[in-house]
Amino acid sequence: MENKAFHHALKIQKEQCIGCSHCMNICPTEAIRVRNGKAELFENRCIDCGECFRVCPVNAIIIEQDDFNKIFQYKHRIALLPAVFSGQFPEEVKTSQIYDVLIDLGFTNVYEVEHGVDLLKESMQKFAENNKESKPLISSFCPAVIRLIQVKFPAMVENIISLHPPLDIAALYYKKKIMDKGVDESDIGIFYVTPCAAKIAAIKSPVGNENSPINGVINMDFIFNKVYTNIRRGNFQAGQNVEKEQLSPEGVLWSLTNGEIDNMEGRCLAIDGVHNVIDFLEKIENEEIKDVDFLELRACDESCAGGVLTTKNRFLTVERLKKRASQYKKNKKGNPQKQILNYYPFLKENICIGKVHPRSMMKLDENMAEAMKKMRRVKEIMKCLPGVDCGACGAPNCQALAEDIVQERAVINHCIFIQKIFEKKGILEWEQSYEIMKEIWGDDKLNRKC
Repeated sequence: MENKAFHHALKIQKEQCIGCSHCMNICPTEAIRVRNGKAELFENRCIDCGECFRVCPVNAIIIEQDDFNKIFQYKHRIALLPAVFSGQFPEEVKTSQIYDVLIDLGFTNVYEVEHGVDLLKESMQKFAENNKESKPLISSFCPAVIRLIQVKFPAMVENIISLHPPLDIAALYYKKKIMDKGVDESDIGIFYVTPCAAKIAAIKSPVGNENSPINGVINMDFIFNKVYTNIRRGNFQAGQNVEKEQLSPEGVLWSLTNGEIDNMEGRCLAIDGVHNVIDFLEKIENEEIKDVDFLELRACDESCAGGVLTTKNRFLTVERLKKRASQYKKNKKGNPQKQILNYYPFLKENICIGKVHPRSMMKLDENMAEAMKKMRRVKEIMKCLPGVDCGACGAPNCQALAEDIVQERAVINHCIFIQKIFEKKGILEWEQSYEIMKEIWGDDKLNRKC
């Protein structure tokens, strides 16, 4: 069993938090509670999907990134861009201008991560042929989905295709390519411009591997603002000697919804939005849906175009990328991925990831007998709770409160309905109920003037 802790890119700034419970109620894995008027994160449940980041009304939840100046620790500084980055810009902005500004900002090389798609596509098809009994096979593209399966659907980790996503393939290729020119590995810094928090977490603590080939991450909203400001002002040196390779049309569309399924055989379905993914996986687990060969699962609506760190409307991003792919199909300029395919033997040898281990958030105890006892106690507590899922206890629902109680993270009179019953029976004084609610929601909410 994998024991190392998850790295989390999402951080709660307690001094900013107002304890509104928006984040608690939206979290797909019930990873947030409210205590003393502030949100608290259960790290073993968090999958870094960023839903809490989207709904926080006071920006109390942030997504970490590496200091941009970290790139200057390296002689060779490579910016790895997802295709959705170019989709953030208006159509009149050329990719060559984006590359020029990134070079002006300090990078020595720029490379789009989806150049590894042709190689990956072939490997996925072969993997499917060799694993026909493991249905449905699940894409390894979205790290939030991988962690979701680990913590909420642990029995399905065996269904994940154990291949690196395009990001890792591109990083492995570019590092190897530069090292083959005689450059020492310590002089190479590879930095990914990320559209989401989950990919930061996946780079800092990769699942299925000890280390990532990527040295740092830069949030897309941060670098987009820098690049677009310079382009609008014309504040960049045009026509710099930047190595450019054209993506294949499949590469341009890979990170969008339906980007993978057209390359797989059989009954293939694409599901986006983390709550939709959960609903679908529950139906698969309960055998309500059968005979699916391949699932492309993405945590964000419209996949990476809807990442929490993107700055522009996701539908417009999709439109721009589809136009770009269509243009590339029309042009048909030779083989756009010739250089990376020269490294086919090396990449094929390193394309597999290690075993993905389950990390069930539902596990109540390491000891099976003790876990069964706690499960029975949860069921008993649930008979006492009202089942209205009001959230006044500081947990998202009654089931979560019952689990917190058996884990000694809460007590039953955190439930406001139980408090009233206890008050009526004389078990609890109203002053005690007040103190309990203050412990959950803090002084501010209970001392307001009406």
